[in-house]
Amino acid sequence: MSAYLILGLVLFLGIHSVRIFASDWREAQVARLGLWPWKGVYALVSALGLGLIVWGYGLARADPVVLWAPPVWTRHLAALLTVPAFILLVAAYLPGSHIKAKIGHPMVVGTKLWALAHLLANGNLADVALFGAFLVWAVASFASSRRLDRIAGRSYAAQGWSRDAAVAVVGLAAWAGFAFWGHTWLIGAKPFG
Repeated sequence: MSAYLILGLVLFLGIHSVRIFASDWREAQVARLGLWPWKGVYALVSALGLGLIVWGYGLARADPVVLWAPPVWTRHLAALLTVPAFILLVAAYLPGSHIKAKIGHPMVVGTKLWALAHLLANGNLADVALFGAFLVWAVASFASSRRLDRIAGRSYAAQGWSRDAAVAVVGLAAWAGFAFWGHTWLIGAKPFG
């Protein structure tokens, strides 16, 4: 397995975990640097981490360490689980849906589904490291975010069912585009082939 993948995961998930594990330190850095410089550092570390994840995962896929061979049906289950993952991702960015109001942090729940789906359908060591790390992070992030919402008394208002319809339509379209074309183009693996 690639050390670049591990370093990328540490950087990317590490910076995304600061609010979970070091909220006071984060607030001190925002106060010291200012909000926009902090966001700049956050974006830079995230981009570097993501780049290393992509590069390291590509290297690891070139010389895979097979842990198990998942049955073919797990690919179909993964495809099914990624449908709500895409819908949840859209719900995170289209405010006012009942989905956002109920879940609070739909992107993190979508990340959980995406990671779980890919863990079920892939059996290489790099897959376990990548998707397992994202799954563990998403579980911790969701628990922390909901706890912070409760402490702050924060809730998310729904603005009507038309928002949910838009979330579903855009999410399904995004899923179809990625499942049938984007995944092959970006990842090199056909989900339905």
